Amino acid sequence: GGEIDGACYRATVLAGVTTDMPAWREEIFGPVAPVLSFATLEEAARIVDDCEYGLSVGILGDVGTAMKLADRIDSGKIHINEQTVGDEPNAPFGGVKASGTGSRFGGAAANVEAFTETQWVTVRPDIADYPF
Repeated sequence: GGEIDGACYRATVLAGVTTDMPAWREEIFGPVAPVLSFATLEEAARIVDDCEYGLSVGILGDVGTAMKLADRIDSGKIHINEQTVGDEPNAPFGGVKASGTGSRFGGAAANVEAFTETQWVTVRPDIADYPF
């Protein structure tokens, strides 16, 4: 990996990455996978959350263990045994922390919740006679 072929950058896996390296600290929008090692789920969650970004996370492994890890991670999207880029038109899309302002796209319900505030308004065609 790491080679440029015309307008394309070949898929690259970076091994031996540490949390102080730019490959880990900065968002990468390309075919690059920085790989870090961890011993426990708590350590993995701490490594992932020790970052100012939170757009998307991919977790590969046993589904039950991955679900436990997903519950500890602060990210807008979490994909288990999938790539970090996924699309579902009805799902809210957005990151957390410095990766965005939260979920704001994805179907009518998500859009209404993201862009509106609830207010109850009662309307009658004429002024009601009192007492009712």
